[in-house]
Amino acid sequence: MNDNGESKGQAARSERADARRNKETLLSAAAEVFVASGVEAPVRDIAAKAGVGVGTIYRHFPTRADLIVAVYRHQVEACAEAGPALLESSPTPYAALRDWISLFVDFLVTKHGLAAVLHSHSTGFDTLHAYFLDRLVPVCTRLLDAAAESGEIRSGMEAYELMRGVGNLCAGADSDPRYDARRLVDLLITGLRRPR
Repeated sequence: MNDNGESKGQAARSERADARRNKETLLSAAAEVFVASGVEAPVRDIAAKAGVGVGTIYRHFPTRADLIVAVYRHQVEACAEAGPALLESSPTPYAALRDWISLFVDFLVTKHGLAAVLHSHSTGFDTLHAYFLDRLVPVCTRLLDAAAESGEIRSGMEAYELMRGVGNLCAGADSDPRYDARRLVDLLITGLRRPR
């Protein structure tokens, strides 16, 4: 390949990388706006948060349902990728588990609103829920196993059971300002500690 062909290839890869970064920024902004204002938040609010024009959002996501599905998948992937990174960077496996559960709670806050909209607008909700379980249960299992092997928590807790419990504690938190789901989740995670 000549220099001109190599330059064009590098430019195309650079543009694709920029487009991916822009899309990631847009999805992160949409997730933040959804957490703060709900999934029916105006698209202009998402565009302002992302620093893009409204047309950019519609170019990537022609319908609100498309945007919601993309945010859901984006958050699942971010949560899945965080588990191994936290195990590498945290002082202990229990600290990694605790931090991951905090991220999972952030995701669940958004997910409840997303799920309600997806359930009413899309027949693919069951597929997305299966994707959520397929991606996140193994990550939670790995974190639980590492914390149990280190002797920090009791063994025998199933990842699905823990995730379901956290999810149940988070349900309804958006409809009652007096209900502090994070405090209850923290009590649950503290209760996993092995007595000293």
